[in-house]
Amino acid sequence: MFKASQLMRHTGILRFASRSFAIGVGAAMAIASTSAAAQSAYPNRPITLIAPYSTGGDADVAARNFGIAASKVLGQTIVVVNKTGASGVIGSAQVVAAPPDGYTLLLARTGSQAILPAIMPTSTKYKWDDYTFIGTLELNPYGCVVNAKSPNKTFDDLATALRTKGKTLNFGTAGSLTTNDMGPRQLFKLLKLTDQVPTQIGYKGTGDAVMSLLGGETEFACGSLGSFMALIKAGRLRALFITNAERMAALPDVPTARELGYTEMEAIVGWSALYGPAKLPADVRDKLVAALKVVATDPAWIAATGQTGSLPYVLSPDETKEFALRQYTLYRTLGEMMNLIDSKAVMQ
Repeated sequence: MFKASQLMRHTGILRFASRSFAIGVGAAMAIASTSAAAQSAYPNRPITLIAPYSTGGDADVAARNFGIAASKVLGQTIVVVNKTGASGVIGSAQVVAAPPDGYTLLLARTGSQAILPAIMPTSTKYKWDDYTFIGTLELNPYGCVVNAKSPNKTFDDLATALRTKGKTLNFGTAGSLTTNDMGPRQLFKLLKLTDQVPTQIGYKGTGDAVMSLLGGETEFACGSLGSFMALIKAGRLRALFITNAERMAALPDVPTARELGYTEMEAIVGWSALYGPAKLPADVRDKLVAALKVVATDPAWIAATGQTGSLPYVLSPDETKEFALRQYTLYRTLGEMMNLIDSKAVMQ
């Protein structure tokens, strides 16, 4: 048994320990509260959104439209930075290597996030899923266009020219293994051109490829119609077909690939999405997802997206990952069929 003096000393120790424990718990709670407050303060400075293609192209326009709308929701400026080169690889790789703090994001595109990882994984050095998926933004109806002054008035005219003198023609792209490149490859395959394949002329971005078409440097181009829409409406370019299953209200006189007998072309479509570096904190991702949900209902963003000929298409992170996997698998399959796969590549 404790003596009275021992009991008093023991009780004092317990009281001191209790006070110390309470102080310790209070301090820990204060630290946790401060940490939570710091995290909940995201974003507390401007966010950089990398567009991996040149100014004026689909990635650039989608990034700027999203940046304007999301800045209002998040309360911070979203600065769009065009990091061009290597068909979107340079900008995409920069985001893979960025700190996972939510201040460097990627405007993901079909070419840089699905086609290249599927066909040239040893060159990209990143996989299709080396990111935190935040959400898709839009789909870009796809088609082929010519200069309004071109003698090819219809798709049949172009198809005849390709079959008879294709090797003397050329087409502009935003680089190899982009949708600007893969769409024509699929078309040439369907037309069975064999020894009449046109020459591809690669540019830094779709915007430059469009300018080459206007300047008469190239005979035709294929890609997301957002890059061509304003010039089509202005009468400077002419769309020959689209890959949508149905005709577009904005281009009611332009036939679909299905109508022309080339249903396989429907697999080619452009898209934009919002990605972050891998291991983005859940609370940061959730704030970006919540912001994207608000943007999806913003009339101004919907109108701006529609003006480019694109279709708003916002998916959850899990749905975005599933969509990206389907796109990756599609281009892996196309690449194998066309013997385009990097000989050193191993299925990811």
